[in-house]
Order: sequence, then C-alpha cells, then structure tokens
Amino acid sequence: MTTFEDILEEAGAFGRSQMRIVSIFCLVSIPFSFVYVGIVFQGFTPEHWCRDPAVSGIRERCSWSLQDARRATVPLMNSSVGVTYNQCQRLDMDWNATGLTCDNPESELIQAQLSTLPMTGCTDGWEYDYEGRQSFVTEFDLVCADAWYVDMFQAMLSVGFLVGSIAIGYLADKYGRMKSFLMTNFFIGVAGILVATAPNYIALLVFRVLFGFGVKGGWMVGYVLITELVGVEYRRTVGVTYQMFFSLGILILPLLAYFIPNWRWLQVVFTIPYICFLTYYWFIPESPRWLLSQNKRNEALEITKAIAKENKKTLSKNTETLTDENTDSISTASFMDLFKTSKLRKFTFILSFNWFTSAVVYQGLIMRLGILGGNVYVDFLISGIVELPAAFLILLTIERIGRRLPFAAANIVAGAACLITAFIPDSMFWLKSAVACVGRLGITMAFEMVVFVNTELYPTVIRNLGVSVCSTLCDIGGIIAPFLLYRLAVIWLELPLIIFGTKTEHKLCCLYCQMSPNVPN
Repeated sequence: MTTFEDILEEAGAFGRSQMRIVSIFCLVSIPFSFVYVGIVFQGFTPEHWCRDPAVSGIRERCSWSLQDARRATVPLMNSSVGVTYNQCQRLDMDWNATGLTCDNPESELIQAQLSTLPMTGCTDGWEYDYEGRQSFVTEFDLVCADAWYVDMFQAMLSVGFLVGSIAIGYLADKYGRMKSFLMTNFFIGVAGILVATAPNYIALLVFRVLFGFGVKGGWMVGYVLITELVGVEYRRTVGVTYQMFFSLGILILPLLAYFIPNWRWLQVVFTIPYICFLTYYWFIPESPRWLLSQNKRNEALEITKAIAKENKKTLSKNTETLTDENTDSISTASFMDLFKTSKLRKFTFILSFNWFTSAVVYQGLIMRLGILGGNVYVDFLISGIVELPAAFLILLTIERIGRRLPFAAANIVAGAACLITAFIPDSMFWLKSAVACVGRLGITMAFEMVVFVNTELYPTVIRNLGVSVCSTLCDIGGIIAPFLLYRLAVIWLELPLIIFGTKTEHKLCCLYCQMSPNVPN
C-alpha cells in the first residue's frame, strides 16, 4: 500500500511548488496581527477632560489652545501615574462670573480657588487632545465610567475568535480547506466593512464579533493547509515561518496607523487584504491529504502530480493503492480521549494553561503600549522589532537542545522581565524599556513554541483534536486580557506587569514540575 508520504517524497517534500504556496499563504498572518492588536491605535484614549460650555465660549473668544484652557480651568488630582488634571469631573461654577481674562489664562486667584470649589460630573461631554488621531473612544465618548467599553471591544474580538476557530475548523474538515478559506475571507470582507461603518457602539460590538469569527478561523485553516502540503520534516519550519509573518505585521501596523489616523479608515485597510485573498482560488490547490480523507483519490493524485511537475519531479510509485495513513485514526478521536490516561490529562491541563497565560501576557504587553504615554508609534515599532528574533531562536535551539529547555527559558525570561520592569523607576527610561523588550521577546517565543509543542505531545490519533481544544484557552485569555490590563492599570500602572510575571513563573513551574522527563525532544 502506497501512502501519501511516499508519493510526496517523490513529488518533492518541500520544492518550488510548496515554497510558492507557503510564501503566498504567509501573507495571511500579516493582517491577522493588525486585527489582533489594532486596538492600540483604533481604541487610543487621548488626554481628556470635562467640556464646560462657558469655558468653550471663553476659549473661542480669547483664541486659547485646549492646553491653555485646561491649565486655567481644570483642577489637579492624584492618580496612579502621579498628579494629573482631573479627567472625569469639572468645577461646578459659572466661569463667566469669575476674574478669568484673556490676558491672564493662569490667574493666580483662579488657581488658588480650584482646590476648594465644588465638583460635578461631565454632563456636557469631554474635550479631547486628539493630536490628529481619531479613535472609536473619542467618537463614542468611552472614557471615565464608560472606559470599560473599550475592554469589551477587544473581548468581543476574542469571543469571535473562540467560536470561529471551532466552527470554521469543523467546516474545513467537512468541506475542504480552500473552500472554507475562501468562504471565510468573503465573510471577513463583509464584516470588516460593517465594523468600519458601524453607526453606534452596540452595532460596533456585534460586527466586531462577526469580524473575529472569520479572522482567526481563516488563519488556522491556512496554517493547516500549508503544513499538509509539505513533508513531515518541514512542518515545524513552515509553521514557525507562518507565525513569523505575524511579527512582520506588528512592524507594519504602527506605520499604517501613523499615516491613517482615523480608526474607521484604518479598519478598511485591515479588511482589504482579506478581500484580496479571494484571488487565492486561482493559485492555491486543495489539500491532497484532505481529499484522501474524503476518498477523493483521483483529485488528490492530480494535485500531487501538479506539485511534482512544478517541482520538476516525476512520480514512479504505484498510485492505485494511494491512501492517507492517518484517515482512519483521526475519524475515531473523541474529546474524552484527551483525558484517558494520567499523562494525557496532565498534558491537556498544562497545555491549556500555557495557551491561556501566553495569550494574556502577550496581548497584555502589546496593549500596555497604548496607555504608557510617549510616542506610541515608536514604542510599538521598537517592541515589534524585538519579536522577529523569536522564530530564529526557536529554529536554532529546538533541534540542538530539545523543546523543554527553550520553552521554559522563554517563559522565565518573560516572567522575570515583567516583574523587574514593574519596579524600575520611570527616571531610568531606557533600562525600563530594554527590560520590557526582553520580556516581549520571551513571551513571543513561548507563544510560538506552544503551537507545535502542543502537536508533538499528543499521539496522532488525537493530535488535531488536542490542539483545537487546548487552543480555545488562548481565546478565553484574549477575553480576559483587556479587562485585566486596563482595569488594574487604573489602580497602579505597573500592577498588570506583576500579574503577568506571576502567571508566567507559575507556567514555568508547570512545565518543569509536572511534565514528565520523557517529553519528546
């Protein structure tokens, strides 16, 4: 009996054809990064304070800047980042009846009175220091008591990820990889435009869930397809490369956001690549492995012959008995198989926890850049550059020293960096930034490694199911991450880092104390 691996070896396990397909499909990872962390720019919260109609009239009459008016009329308060202007309350007074004049916007008399006057809420909205940027936060006034709605925006994306990865994964197994990929990208194109044109916040959340439903599912279908088109020995390299293009997207994102300051147009730009991916219909074949699993041997053979031709190879093995050696075993896998033995239960729980913590820490560190102040474009770009070496470090180390040590080392570096960064004073800015970047490198490496470590720890019969189940914890982590970051940062800006560091060190203990020493290298 001839297996598909035998035929693929003759056709070329990783020839010109696979290189072309993998190169094209790696582009799918770039806009995925835009969607995943685009909230840093789409949901940017600028400096804001209560709008006072009387102050607005005085400012217009006196030709003051926003900053001049704020210095003259907004009281100071203590916050987690020090003394700042009050963002959620204004003075309850009639400014037209004060001694405030155009020539003296910082009147000593007025400043002395600010701390003793009664306060009231922002009943007339807010003033924003836009700096030329418009986000959905400023458009829908999602600040102060409504600031948690920003968390919901990101959490709803992860809800879409969670449902979509399961649903689209099922469709890909039932109807084919390419059909599901093309259908998903059409769906993403429609949902993405709906997000960009959402008339209100509720509609924005609904469309955001639909957008997330398609994006991650389509990305996972691409991952599966390219790994099924190459020989087993090349799957790891192809998978890591596919993820590396996600980091490349992280570098492109701040450049797009800099030149496109309006969140709606930025959303359109995020969506356009998915519409372009519909052209893959003419360039990418269906997975021969999936066709064999559906007993479509002739179609699988035709595609394999086309791959061999492009690779300048010829097929000589008997193809009459061509089969996929994994077809029968995969069809018998069940959810309970993940907990059948003590070792499998251990792996399932530990890997699920790793997916969860990796998602929380990775997403949290990126979103944290949006609340630190300073130049978010430069900070985002620098931290993105740090991600690129992660893939190379993985490929250089795992074949030489195994999986456990690099995986554990990446986690301990990420956790230690988070804890150290939290206690470095702001006056040591460059040291604080450097340590934070090291943490970003560590968690990126850990996140990328958990994908293929997950596939290696399970036997073939339950491998696909094990990855699907464990990776759902990644999306649950994505739901929690924005609430954990933004709400804790209100108490103390560095508190999320301590939580991230603690979670990562706990994950390290799981890796070393629970996983058996005979984990595959």
